[in-house]
Amino acid sequence: MTQVPNLRLNNGVEIPQFGFGVFQVDPDQTAQTVRQAFEAGYRHIDTAQMYRNEEGVGDAIADSGLSRGEVFITTKLNNQNHGFDSAIATLEESLKKLRLEYVDLFLIHWPLPHQDRYVQTWKGFEKLLADGKARSIGVSNFQPAHLDRLAKETDTVPAVNQIELHPLLTQTELRKYHAEHGIATEAWAPIAKGSILGDATLTGLAEKYGRTPAQVVLRWQVQVGNIVFPKSVNPARMRENINVFDFELTADDLAAVEALNTGQRTGPDPDTFGR
Repeated sequence: MTQVPNLRLNNGVEIPQFGFGVFQVDPDQTAQTVRQAFEAGYRHIDTAQMYRNEEGVGDAIADSGLSRGEVFITTKLNNQNHGFDSAIATLEESLKKLRLEYVDLFLIHWPLPHQDRYVQTWKGFEKLLADGKARSIGVSNFQPAHLDRLAKETDTVPAVNQIELHPLLTQTELRKYHAEHGIATEAWAPIAKGSILGDATLTGLAEKYGRTPAQVVLRWQVQVGNIVFPKSVNPARMRENINVFDFELTADDLAAVEALNTGQRTGPDPDTFGR
């Protein structure tokens, strides 16, 4: 089984660097899919309230035979649940669906700056952390201005910021901000939803290493220090994706992947999403 390294978050919690995402996995298929991910060696599962499949994740955990300490579970706050009290109440609902006493990581899914509620939401997250309902707390899709405001108005630096990040959107400045402030970078859409896999640079590197273009991109993500969780409902693809810890890209290879950056998003702009 593939040995996935752990990274240490800013509060000392260890997180597997490679995980499994269940975005767009049908709720009726989630339990089976996550069981297959466990069989492929994944121990870090990333779900969210808005995915509507937390119950399936909980079923898979219960059926897995794995101890609670062997799995790292992330969920994220639904956009309609911003606010101090709502954040607290809705994590309790998630815990019931997941059949867990705590999650390892709880994220604000989107900042929704036009609502101007993410600071109060974060204060609710701080209480959940203090109460042991979440071992660590973080954010998703936050920009530097949003992070700066949390730093000024609250007491806890987010453990992670989960952002869209792939070779077309390398997020160099935001990654630098994270490094300077002790925030781990998590990458969603890590292979740009497959749109880049025919790129000549990536296919050339894949041929060089005897790997697939997806494996090259995921290896790049790992080597630059990101936490990554590709998603697939295909067991063979699950195993292929996680099999990236037995080869290494050179510095020139890493630079070639970084050079593909165009600033192109596959998803919404965090500054305007939800308006």
